[in-house]
Amino acid sequence: MTMMQLADNRQAMAAEERDGGRRAVSVWLWIVAALVFAMVVVGGATRLTESGLSITEWQPLLGAIPPLNEADWMSAFDKYKQIPQYHALNQGMTLDEFKFIYYWEWSHRLLGRAIGVVFALPFLYFWWTRKLKRGTGMKFLGILALGGLQGFIGWYMVSSGLSERIEVSQYRLALHLTTAFMILGLLVWAALEEWPGVPRVTGEVATPVIRRMAPLIVTAVLVQVVLGAFVAGLRAGYIYNTWPSMNGQFVPSDYWLKPAYLSFFESHAATQFNHRMMAYFVAFLSFLQIWLTSRSPVDDRIRLTAQWLGAAVVMQIALGIFTLLSHVRLDLGLMHQGGGAVVFVLAVVHLHATRRAGIVPRDFYASRGRASA
Repeated sequence: MTMMQLADNRQAMAAEERDGGRRAVSVWLWIVAALVFAMVVVGGATRLTESGLSITEWQPLLGAIPPLNEADWMSAFDKYKQIPQYHALNQGMTLDEFKFIYYWEWSHRLLGRAIGVVFALPFLYFWWTRKLKRGTGMKFLGILALGGLQGFIGWYMVSSGLSERIEVSQYRLALHLTTAFMILGLLVWAALEEWPGVPRVTGEVATPVIRRMAPLIVTAVLVQVVLGAFVAGLRAGYIYNTWPSMNGQFVPSDYWLKPAYLSFFESHAATQFNHRMMAYFVAFLSFLQIWLTSRSPVDDRIRLTAQWLGAAVVMQIALGIFTLLSHVRLDLGLMHQGGGAVVFVLAVVHLHATRRAGIVPRDFYASRGRASA
């Protein structure tokens, strides 16, 4: 074997080892993203079962241990009895009924702690062993910091319902849910970026219009998540349980409050109407993107991810309708919340495809210049 062959073999082995490391990083990120998805669904369960205020203290470390004996359970129950929600909604509940809502909130918090550990420990290992691409270490550190901030935001949300309210603030709920989706999106993007190898190219890169549509869809889906959080925070899904009209009206008569700007955040009718209209807008954008990708010789990844996204949007709208008509049945409500996360993930995957998939045709940059002119 010649020296050149030996050098080539060493390079091939080094490349294989590097790709193996990147593949491990990508799989790790997908696992964390799956846990965040589970966190979103469990968070929906704590809301729909009115469990979010059952733990009235924030103990980041000791809180991982649930009550272990009868005295501990009675102590936790007595603390819950001191907040307004107990007197307004659950007065007279038994200890076993309290344990049911307590375990939902405890599971939600425990899952958050688990996500922190599952992210932090492998991250330190990959960084120490230099398996991360140059520049990604600080990006992952930023995601870790955002996850820590999310824990504080969660307590900030819960604390809003411990003194003068019987539920958490819809503003803080929207902040908490939006942050969770942002973390989910960052994890998915990072996992896609870390996967090694060059995928099979089946067409051209996205056209300028398709490239601009993709982030618009992601933004619209995220806005829809925010609007959904306001619907959830205000319990607005329990009124106007008809479709396609809202009790025979297109725009509900009680849409506006005084002052008018508060309608978008505090009117039950307005928040549900806005959530409906944004769903239709997201569907329009998704179908338009499918039409655009079908008329252009773009890479199959761009076309297929647009189609997957469109299908998910249709299913999510159907779930939303059935959830509304059922007066927010628990299983449908959880499926709807999880469906929102699926739509968002597919929107991010499609955005990534529009930035990475395909070959560059000769006149691509010239056409981009004409489009932006």
